[in-house]
Amino acid sequence: MPSAVSSDGSACLDTAIRQTATSPFYATSEWQAAFALRSPRLSDLPRITKSQLREHSPEGFLPVGMSLKDLLARGLIEEESTSGTSGASVRVVFGQTWWAEQERRALVRNPFLAELFGNHPSLRRAVLTTPGCSGVSCYNRWLNLEQRTLGDTLYVNQSRIPFTLGEEKLAGMAKEVTDWAPAFLDVDPVHGAWFALYCERHRLRFPSLHFILTSYEYTSVVHRAIMVRVFGVPVINLYGSSETGHLLVEHDGVMLPSLETATLESTAPAGLGELLVTTLTNPYLPLLRYEIGDYVERTADRFTVHGRKRDALRAADGRTLTTRMIDQAFTDVTGIAHYQLRQKADGTAHLFLLPQVDGDLLATAQAKLTTELSHLLGTTVTAESVSLIAPEDSGKFRLTVREAA
Repeated sequence: MPSAVSSDGSACLDTAIRQTATSPFYATSEWQAAFALRSPRLSDLPRITKSQLREHSPEGFLPVGMSLKDLLARGLIEEESTSGTSGASVRVVFGQTWWAEQERRALVRNPFLAELFGNHPSLRRAVLTTPGCSGVSCYNRWLNLEQRTLGDTLYVNQSRIPFTLGEEKLAGMAKEVTDWAPAFLDVDPVHGAWFALYCERHRLRFPSLHFILTSYEYTSVVHRAIMVRVFGVPVINLYGSSETGHLLVEHDGVMLPSLETATLESTAPAGLGELLVTTLTNPYLPLLRYEIGDYVERTADRFTVHGRKRDALRAADGRTLTTRMIDQAFTDVTGIAHYQLRQKADGTAHLFLLPQVDGDLLATAQAKLTTELSHLLGTTVTAESVSLIAPEDSGKFRLTVREAA
C-alpha cells in the first residue's frame, strides 16, 4: 500500500486522510463531517485518544477488505502490544520493514548520525532495555546469545530491574558487548546508566562505540551525565512510540522532527502543550491527531519533550510541573544513579534517591534537592536514600509520580 510520504512533509495530510477512507474507526459522523470540509486542516479534525485506540486497534483501523489474520499469515505485518505506560496496553500493527525504515528516517535528521550511517542500511548496536520494551523484539524468558542476535542487533539485557543484577551477570553482559563491538548502545536510560556504573567500577570502555541512543522513556540529566562520563561519547535521545514510530531525534539540545514519518502538533501555540501525532507511513494503523500522552514545547520546527502528561506534578499555586521541569533540579547533583519523586494527594512530596555507591546516604544531595524542590513545588519535600526503586508493571521507570487522592 502507498504511504503518505513527501520529501518535506507538506501535502501529506490529504494522503493521510485518504488512507483512512475505508477504515471503520473513521466512519463516524464526527470524522466524516470533518473530512467533508472543502479544504480540511489538521485543526478541523477530531482527536484520537489512547482509550479509543485501545478499544478499536488494530481491526478498526485496517482498511475494509483487509484481514488481520490474512496479513499475518502472509508475513506482511507484525503485531505488537505497547508497554502500557500511559494507560493499558494497546495492540498495534505495522509492515515487516516499517520499524527499521522509520527509525532510520528519524536518526539521519541528526547530522552527526547521518554522517555515521552514510550509505549503510544499519550500524551494529547492543540493546539494553527492559525485556518486552525493545521495539519489535520482546523476551520474557532467558535466551542464549544466538537467540538474542538479530542481524546487526544484539539484545543484551534480560532483566526487568537492573539494580538487582549481580556482578557476575553484569560481567557477562559487558563481555557480550565487548565481543559484539557495537557502533552504538541502544538503551533505556535507567538500564544504560546502571550498566555504565558497572563499567566505570571495572574501568571498561568499548573502543568501537561512537554514540549512545536513549529511548523507551524520559532521559534524565542524571542518567545522561553518568553515561557521558563513563563512555565519553555523545548521548542522543530518540523519541516516539510503538503506535506512531520514531518522531523526534536530538540535535544540539533540541528535538528535530522526522517529517516523513508524522506531522506533529502542539495544543499550545507557545509554552507547554500536548503533542498530537498524525502518522504518515503506516497504512495498517493510520492515526490522525493522536493524543500520544506527552507534554512538549514547540519553537518553529523544533521541540522540547517534557515527559508524560500523567507524570506531571502540581505546584501549590496550581502550575503544572512536568518531569523535565523537575529533572532540571538534578543538574550537577552528584552521587545519584536514579530517583523518583512522588507527590501525595495533599501536594507534599517524597524523593527516593538511589545512590551510585551502595550505602551512600547522599546527605549533600538530599539537602540541596529538598530545598530546591520544596521551593519549586511550594510545599514540603522530604527525601531518603534507598537500595531499590521498582519499575511499573510495564518495566518502565517513572521519575515523577502524582499519587491519586
